[in-house]
Amino acid sequence: MVKLIIFDLDGTLLDTSRTIHSVLNKSLEKFSLPALTLEKTLTFVGDGAKQLIERAVGNKNETLIEEVSRCFVQIYAESDNELTEVYANEIEVLNKLSEKGIKFAIITNKPQQAAVNVCKKFLKDIKFSNIIGYDGSFPLKPNPQSTLKIIEENDFKKEECLFVGDGEADVKTAIAAGIKAISVLWGFRTRSELKHVGAEIFANTYEELLSLIVSN
Repeated sequence: MVKLIIFDLDGTLLDTSRTIHSVLNKSLEKFSLPALTLEKTLTFVGDGAKQLIERAVGNKNETLIEEVSRCFVQIYAESDNELTEVYANEIEVLNKLSEKGIKFAIITNKPQQAAVNVCKKFLKDIKFSNIIGYDGSFPLKPNPQSTLKIIEENDFKKEECLFVGDGEADVKTAIAAGIKAISVLWGFRTRSELKHVGAEIFANTYEELLSLIVSN
């Protein structure tokens, strides 16, 4: 039986695609760099802010990458997230899972303050034991260190834990941590991209995710 679900954030719990796109282009504009389309932006996300900026800037000028990265983190931390949305039937499903006594946590490669802010705005009525974004305390996913720390803190066995995410890093994290994963297909990656890194179980909707979890 699943007792702990560790969720990814962007593309899993929240559709932050338009917010990320907006913040990225504001950051690039400050350095007179060309804007990116939403589609191109989404191919770059998932591995943390610095990797996103490296891909967006498109060169190896480390100083420029660092400056744009700091700008991105600052703008995102100050964002009102007005372009962000929850997914269809998400809150109802999370409440049903919570009623079954399942605990929730979040591990994201998103900057920590941006993660806390967006959760406070859209997921304030959902209880998470941990919200771990990137602030240097833990390595980014797919390193499993933060996942293993949460499992240890909550005193669960690995077979009682589940990682739910939409990205390659989430699949790789679950594999590295030795726990099950469900890959969701309403996010930023395709089934084939996720299968390529080892994903085996997929959910197309939150209702399907609920069915997969309660039947486990």
